Amino acid sequence: MLPSFFDSVLQLIVRTSTDLPPDVRAAMAAALGDEAPGTRSAQALTIIAQNIDLAVDTEGAICQDTGMPTFEVRAPVGANQIWMRGQIREAVAEATRRGKLRPNSVDSITGKNSGDNLGPGTPIIHFDQWERDSIEIKLILKGGGCENTNAQYALPVELAHLGRADRTLDGVRKCILHAVWNAQGKGCAPGAVGVCVGGDRTSGYTHAKEQLFRTLGDVNPDPRLAELEAAIMSTVNNLDIGTMGFGGKVTLIGCKIAALNRLPASFFVSVAYDCWAFRRLGVVLNASTGAIDQWLYRDPAHPIVPMLDQAGFTRTGREVALKAPLTADAVQSLKVGDVVLVSGPMFTGRDAVHSYLMKHEPPVDLSGSVLYHCGPVVMKEGDRWRVTAAGPTTSIREEPYQGEIIRRYGVRAVIGKGGMGAKTLAAMQAHGAVYLNAIGGAAQFYARAIKQVDGVSLLEFGTPEAMWHLTVEDFPAIVTMDAHGNSLHEDVEEGSGRQLEAIARL
Repeated sequence: MLPSFFDSVLQLIVRTSTDLPPDVRAAMAAALGDEAPGTRSAQALTIIAQNIDLAVDTEGAICQDTGMPTFEVRAPVGANQIWMRGQIREAVAEATRRGKLRPNSVDSITGKNSGDNLGPGTPIIHFDQWERDSIEIKLILKGGGCENTNAQYALPVELAHLGRADRTLDGVRKCILHAVWNAQGKGCAPGAVGVCVGGDRTSGYTHAKEQLFRTLGDVNPDPRLAELEAAIMSTVNNLDIGTMGFGGKVTLIGCKIAALNRLPASFFVSVAYDCWAFRRLGVVLNASTGAIDQWLYRDPAHPIVPMLDQAGFTRTGREVALKAPLTADAVQSLKVGDVVLVSGPMFTGRDAVHSYLMKHEPPVDLSGSVLYHCGPVVMKEGDRWRVTAAGPTTSIREEPYQGEIIRRYGVRAVIGKGGMGAKTLAAMQAHGAVYLNAIGGAAQFYARAIKQVDGVSLLEFGTPEAMWHLTVEDFPAIVTMDAHGNSLHEDVEEGSGRQLEAIARL
């Protein structure tokens, strides 16, 4: 049965994880051209562009969070969907073994990681039939950070800075703007949104995510929705949220809207946010052999054009070198906006580690330490580990714990993306610590700054959630929360909120 099917699906997974489609590349190149050189957003976009090139060159994961693999399959009438599902699952497991997917399937009751991305509900595979003698498979890899910024509104509703959103297309417009504003740097802007107007709560979210399979340059066949998409794109980039929420001209690279019929009592607007690492590709397979007859979204005959024709991140001479463990004086000297280059020991810590540290002593000395919100992709090579992808995760999830961990253990710097809240900011001011914003999704770029893995603790949590002991060299990040009570994230949120109020009056 379809002897090439497994290999074709595996090739689709690897390519989707490591190579952005041309329409997304073009949008990101345009974003880089729109930002003034030397700004925070321009620096971040340069790192992103360099990361995209590195991922292709090394066939490495663009972002370490390879998300929840979601397959949309259309097969001829009579095709064996049970067999195809099994082959897709085996291909997912093999891609995970090869380090192209991070082990992301976690038991919701016990927290145990399956290690192979298989388990109840993972991967997601949707089948549909069509009257064609071919098999179409589309795949999207949408990470947890942007998945957490999805939103669903029940209209009418009152929205911060926008007022009442009624059951009208203008109300839909307000919901989309609010969702983008609320994502800020947590969703790794500039991003794209898929939107569904109507349906029920379940179908609305599903249909919103399906809109992300559209190309960024297409035109909606419904003229009413085409007009709404254009209206969103013409105004949303005036919010001055910018790349990673640093402020800037480009906040969204795409908006795709569809509509479903609804119940009279319900009017849902569902928004699926995707980050700049917009990983979706597809293939058309021969129905007799399973071999790839055609790629969707990309033409293999066209060579990949590098994002950069020059060096990526370059030093200006104004960067601040930080040597870990950090001293109180070194931290106090930093201010919001400083670009730092961190060298020395660094420890990763995500959700499971932070929860653990609230009840147990740390397995390492955290005094003066740098704690990195990161769940890397790692490969075992003999007795040693090697990090192959290591970008930051969204930090706000650790807000319930971070301030207390800083107080108890003397952590001096926290690295992540999207910023943190008032409790963490207060703890940083009280105990002398800073928040360093790394560039979300730039997993290949940051992997190059990790010189070695010195050890690992709490591996029972699974490789993404374990505490990895790393040695880094010239690891770049931007101070966005300092030890003096200043927060770039608060400033951008307040400023973009005022812009929302101005847009609402249009």
